[in-house]
Amino acid sequence: MVPGSSVPPEPGDAAGRPVLRAGTAYARPARWAVLQRRLFGELDQAWREFSARYCDPAGDGRLVFHDRLGVPPDDRDGVDDFYEPFFNWPLLYVLGGADDLLAAARRHWLGVTAQLTEAGMVAGGHDRGYDWFHQGEGLLLLYHLCLAAPEDERIRAQAIRSAELYLGGRPGNYDPGANVVTAPHNGADGPRPGLTGGAPVFPWSPVFAWYGLPLDWIEGIDSYDALVADPVLARRMGEEMRDRMGRGDTAVNLAATSLMANAFLLTGREEFRVWVLRYAGGWLERARANGGVLPDNAGLDGRTGAYLDGRWYGGHYGWAWPHGLHSVGAAAVIAACNAVLVGGGKEYLELGRSPLDAVLAGLRTGPDGVPTVPYKHNDSGWHGHRPLQAALPAALWHVSQDPADAERLERATGPDRNHVAAVRTKEEAGHEVPWLSFLAGTNPDYPERALQVTLDLVRERRRAIAADPTDPATGPSTADIHHWQDRNPVLTEVLGQLTCGAPQPLYNGGLWHARLRYHDAERGRPGLPPDVAALVTAIAPDRTAVTLVNLDPAAARRVLVRAGSFGQHTFGTVRQDGRPGLLVHGPEFEVVLGGGCSTEVVTTVELHDRRPAHH
Repeated sequence: MVPGSSVPPEPGDAAGRPVLRAGTAYARPARWAVLQRRLFGELDQAWREFSARYCDPAGDGRLVFHDRLGVPPDDRDGVDDFYEPFFNWPLLYVLGGADDLLAAARRHWLGVTAQLTEAGMVAGGHDRGYDWFHQGEGLLLLYHLCLAAPEDERIRAQAIRSAELYLGGRPGNYDPGANVVTAPHNGADGPRPGLTGGAPVFPWSPVFAWYGLPLDWIEGIDSYDALVADPVLARRMGEEMRDRMGRGDTAVNLAATSLMANAFLLTGREEFRVWVLRYAGGWLERARANGGVLPDNAGLDGRTGAYLDGRWYGGHYGWAWPHGLHSVGAAAVIAACNAVLVGGGKEYLELGRSPLDAVLAGLRTGPDGVPTVPYKHNDSGWHGHRPLQAALPAALWHVSQDPADAERLERATGPDRNHVAAVRTKEEAGHEVPWLSFLAGTNPDYPERALQVTLDLVRERRRAIAADPTDPATGPSTADIHHWQDRNPVLTEVLGQLTCGAPQPLYNGGLWHARLRYHDAERGRPGLPPDVAALVTAIAPDRTAVTLVNLDPAAARRVLVRAGSFGQHTFGTVRQDGRPGLLVHGPEFEVVLGGGCSTEVVTTVELHDRRPAHH
């Protein structure tokens, strides 16, 4: 057969699946390919070291922790912090991590769930009731386990059971008549009134001395210092927050669309898909009625400003909260992308664009040339300028493929679009701008530089684990339950970008939207086979280009290439190494990579034209 031509399906192939053979030998493998496989190896060592250092070796995978959770007034906070250290471990497995990584991630998920159940924070496998800014963070581990092992009955059953909490029946988290989630804090116990389980007293944290008061218009309460000095004022402020912010719906609840979309991907049940579209559509209508700006609150009757004297801002984790755009924008983009994924059409992207356009209207550029946007809004107007969180427009562009979404990011980007920062935050984000510059053809060195930076950061985390003075027998104190997140050595942002053309999932509960996904056809598991590296070099509305390299000098590797993380796209024509195209017209094809060979595959693609599913 001529290299690059179609061959009949090999034994074990699905009937009729096209197969490409790659026989183009290289004299020396590309440096990016060598670095990529080295990174897989480093990560394989790193997660084992983390698990051995911070988890009970004789137990069920739980974190070593002997202090108390559930101490008022923060008796609802902390569930997410126990899941977050492992959130991207199943994603690394999906990309091609070690064979035993999936079992390890599952074990830690089960162990942490048991640990939190014993602490009284989780019931029936789900958070008893907290805001979706944090619930979204904690559920990333479950979403990624569903992505990696949708056939696992324990994982599958929990994902479905959690989603059913929001269908409209018991325990009352959702009112289908008013189309609202019925409280800012919600979960296994249903709507939980107020913002804490203790006495309604505020302030809780000195950060508000800098951020400002969430209800800064309450008469007689005009400063953080006054609340600290006067217990009567502190209680009154707490009561005002309970009554005005601790009931009704809030925009950050839009992150719950991922829970429902994930259940749809597992089951195909139409009620989950309809929920996503109806709930996202309700907030989209509120934005349209508010002059295009997404409000952050609604009463139990669905009216914007019902408990805030008509204000469209001031809700929990809303525009006047310390996070502002970070919380409102993330939830809106997550919901918009989920709506498109389940087949709602691109008009839902307006929901994600709404908060971005609102802050971009206040764009300004400082003397250093770095643009900033206002993150917050209260009675004084827009304020709190910071650089735009690049992950939001990047995620929106990836799903929409609309040049206008790329332009939103470009408007808010500083003069250096190629810099690869040697930083890693818990969100696993921060390298969107140089990656998109690479895809645009203006940052050709990005793959090598980004992989090297990631390798350095993994080694830095491994050194921090080895040098950690925390007593392994007792674990960190209650005051430092972020200790494990700060040392999680599994880094997937750059690997996802380069191998699958995927931005890192938005940290407050986004699903993994990838242009390509791989399956090891020999071993029957997700991810790239051993010794195989991949580099997505182009993403366009109708085209994808990827280079595959087999670093094994002798043995061939079989790689199944799939269109989209959930099979939601369709390949059209596939060209290999510039040869005439092969008609695929389906969601997948196989590439047989000879030993010491590489190939460039360019495909046409129809986006979001197939019913998505985890299987």
